[in-house]
Amino acid sequence: MSRLTATFEKLKAENRAGFVPFVMGGDPGFDASLELLRALPGAGADIIEIGVPFTDPMADGPAIQLAGQRALDAGQTLPKTLDLVRSFRERDNETPLVLMGYYNPFYSYGPERFVKDAHDAGVDGLIIVDLPPEEDAEMCLPARAAGLDFIRLATPTTDDERLPAVLKNSSGFVYYVSVAGITGAKTGAAAAVSGAVERLQKASSLPVAVGFGIKTEERAAEIAREADAVVVGSALVDTLAKGLEKGHDHAIKQTVSLAEGLSRAIKTARKSG
Repeated sequence: MSRLTATFEKLKAENRAGFVPFVMGGDPGFDASLELLRALPGAGADIIEIGVPFTDPMADGPAIQLAGQRALDAGQTLPKTLDLVRSFRERDNETPLVLMGYYNPFYSYGPERFVKDAHDAGVDGLIIVDLPPEEDAEMCLPARAAGLDFIRLATPTTDDERLPAVLKNSSGFVYYVSVAGITGAKTGAAAAVSGAVERLQKASSLPVAVGFGIKTEERAAEIAREADAVVVGSALVDTLAKGLEKGHDHAIKQTVSLAEGLSRAIKTARKSG
């Protein structure tokens, strides 16, 4: 059983949503990024999403764009992101890790070579933002063959005609983008998100994680009452960035503190709802 499957089965048994923090790999540098990654499970992370920095992140808002630039300036690359995963796995062999990025770095690495190296490093799943289902042979099918889950994005504009193609070769979970926009944007209305989650759960047996624009404990809890997992990225990345003014240690401490609060809100949402 994969780490992702085991995690979602555990969450279902506990009748709660999972907390999925997003952090940019290599932000603000390799060592600080690794320290933050290692701290997140203790702060309540059920799954960790690691961004692969890229020069043209078209789906990302300012906070994550700047995080990617900090990582690139510090010398982060896709091979170094795999090194980050390997280092994390030295101490944690249970928390699922999902890489999220754009296809260009993976293509440059070599898809077949990458999926093998990623699996061996301890990666559990991939989200390739700009690789549509029509191109499944490029990365999705090789990833599945190598034992990696390939997680697809569904959006408010994914209609009934398009949805089967999105779900066809997906695995691990479905990532529902709650707004038709960039990361960090305002989340969709609660009723709309609830309806979308229900629709996706009926269309597939895969768990549904909701992300984009979830910044507060209150909003995270609201989503957690409906979804199988809640993804928070920009709020954490922005907290890290602001904390850097007082040094890496302070930045990591502030980010972990925010993660702890979000995790508590998500884990207790169905009890308090």
